[in-house]
Amino acid sequence: MVKALDKNSKWQGRKGPVVLVIMDGVGYGKYTEGDAVADSHMEALAEFHNTCPVTKLKAHGTAVGLPSDDDMGNSEVGHNAIGCGRVFSQGAMLVSNSIKSGAMFEGDTWKKLISNVQSHKGKLHFIGLFSDGNVHSHIDHLKAMLERAKADGVATARIHTLIDGRDVGETSALDYIDPFEEYLTSLNTDGTDFRIASGGGRMFITMDRYNADWSMVERGWKVHVRGEGRQFVSAHEGIETWRKEIPGIIDQDLKEFIIAENGKPIGTINDGDSVIFFNFRGDRALELTAAFESGSDFDKFDRGAVPKVEYAGMMEYDGDLHIPAQYLVTPPAIDRTMGEYLAKTGVRTLAISETQKYGHVTYFFNGNKLGKFDEKLETYVEIKSDVLPFEQRPWMKCAEITDYVIEAISSDKYDFIRLNFPNGDMVGHTGVYQAVLCSMEGMDLQLARLKKAVAAAGAVMIMTADHGNADDMFEHNKKTGEVSRKENGSAKAKTSHSLNPVPCILYDPDTKGEYSQTLKEGLGISSLAATCIELMGYKAPDDYDTSVLNWK
Repeated sequence: MVKALDKNSKWQGRKGPVVLVIMDGVGYGKYTEGDAVADSHMEALAEFHNTCPVTKLKAHGTAVGLPSDDDMGNSEVGHNAIGCGRVFSQGAMLVSNSIKSGAMFEGDTWKKLISNVQSHKGKLHFIGLFSDGNVHSHIDHLKAMLERAKADGVATARIHTLIDGRDVGETSALDYIDPFEEYLTSLNTDGTDFRIASGGGRMFITMDRYNADWSMVERGWKVHVRGEGRQFVSAHEGIETWRKEIPGIIDQDLKEFIIAENGKPIGTINDGDSVIFFNFRGDRALELTAAFESGSDFDKFDRGAVPKVEYAGMMEYDGDLHIPAQYLVTPPAIDRTMGEYLAKTGVRTLAISETQKYGHVTYFFNGNKLGKFDEKLETYVEIKSDVLPFEQRPWMKCAEITDYVIEAISSDKYDFIRLNFPNGDMVGHTGVYQAVLCSMEGMDLQLARLKKAVAAAGAVMIMTADHGNADDMFEHNKKTGEVSRKENGSAKAKTSHSLNPVPCILYDPDTKGEYSQTLKEGLGISSLAATCIELMGYKAPDDYDTSVLNWK
């Protein structure tokens, strides 16, 4: 039961609002080469660093609920941690534990999917991000399900591969495809027929989010369900062909490939089949799920004849709307988030970002819940993102976000404002170094604008991030630290998140020495919730992770 927060009698807060700026994908780099954050010309951020209390926060691994500290953080778990003030075991760990214990395979959903295939002599389909990036999915989870499916008597399975190149190396597709084909060969004994059926780059098919570009989902539907697209004899051939025909293409942008025999696709999805979307992260799974589960009112694209299948997600992607209807692993029950406490306390809140991160400052920040806790107290604003490659507009919508926030700061309508600048993450994922530099400098101009507005309103601003990315743009040899290079001598781009810490910078122009200018060290981003609550003049819940502030 959430109760209103207690006032802190020793601290009443400031005249203006507390402004939480999440600089998505901005961390402290480990290497000199490839650190686009350090390499960018950012006068505003440098001045904040030189004049404000600063500490570094952990934003990966166990600090955000992932299995180990070898696991990079991501925007989903990062915003979960920031918003709920504690650390919950997250998707990857929950799925791994469910597989290890056997709970997944003893559940009603798995048994129903298998029974459906067997009774209709259908195929078992797996759709998902095909890598070990451990951000949206993990290939080991797929293998475990394939092995259990064989043990359960499934004769035919088809894998629809969404090629990564974003949470792993930008051209690493064959490092996963080729060993996996050998793995499938080892499974295909005693009449078993498990094969890759289709695929394409994750930013070309299927994995859209926040309704930004439904054409991606339409292409994915045609590829996975109907088998429409360019045909090849193998995934290897498809990937190699597209690389030759489109020089410089990276994995996340690869065009579709359909595996066919005698001109006929081997893996269309038909009546009587079962389908598992094996991504555990929800944001890029919701739209394809809607295409499978929606009725005749679905209007995003023409699906044609919708096959009658048993469909399940790896996890429940939306706990409020209960999407999908069936899932294999129960997600973490994230409760008592900061947003819920603030609403109960009567705090007026603004949450804003552009489309690409709008769901992160709302849905993920609120513990994977859609909607508001209090319609009267909360305002959610989405600035529409450009629908084109981010390296072509690296400044993204940071100026438009700032325009709105500056007006909000001076309006006296809000006590707490949270915003996300997606630049460091979304442009960082492109691997285009010059574009990332531009994205950082564009964001820095907005930080300077926010500084003036915060000072004028007597507000407080916290600058932080959900994980690193732009701070680690080149692949490095893990042993020597040297940059990995291509045949032409240029650095190999790194498009995945980093394992680096992120900043926590406190700009409080009206400070009167109520707290030490030295912030606590060794904390994770889950400490930001208590920090924000304390700066608003309230006491954080007892079980929230400690704030970064050392009060006098």
